[in-house]
Amino acid sequence: MSDSDSGTMIISKEVSPQSVSSIKRLLEVPEISDLIREVCNTNSKDLYFDLVRANLKPQRVVRGRVTCLLSVTLAISNFYGSMHGAAVAAVAEMVSIACARTMVAEDKELFLGEQSISYLSAARTNAEVIVDGSVVRSGRNLTVVAVEFKLKETEQLVYTARGTFYNMPLSKL
Repeated sequence: MSDSDSGTMIISKEVSPQSVSSIKRLLEVPEISDLIREVCNTNSKDLYFDLVRANLKPQRVVRGRVTCLLSVTLAISNFYGSMHGAAVAAVAEMVSIACARTMVAEDKELFLGEQSISYLSAARTNAEVIVDGSVVRSGRNLTVVAVEFKLKETEQLVYTARGTFYNMPLSKL
């Protein structure tokens, strides 16, 4: 495990450097949102990727598992003072993709076929949440990832998610 205060991330030697690089880009680097801002001709900082990434910090990356620390800020909260359902879905999707990437070869594209989320309780604004994604099954054509959201302070399970990815070879045009 890593110390969330020090900002360090533990990376398993089993995960290839290419996968680590891809996962870091997915979770930390706002290049995509910069491109969207440029295409949309806006300097707005409240785009999807910025909102999610600004609150998500990778803590641990090992083969088949990714753990992040999520800060529930006002930007991803709803009217009731808890984490917005769409933000839960966005974080679940990002962590699921990162987790699947630790198992699926770089020459295969991931397609999210299904995602289900259970909202068990609420993560209040200003709470810190441990988001833990793990691969349930990974085969030649299919990868299933489970994600748990637990409050850091009490370890209470607040949300669960499960994503099914189809592993497709990249087309060679």
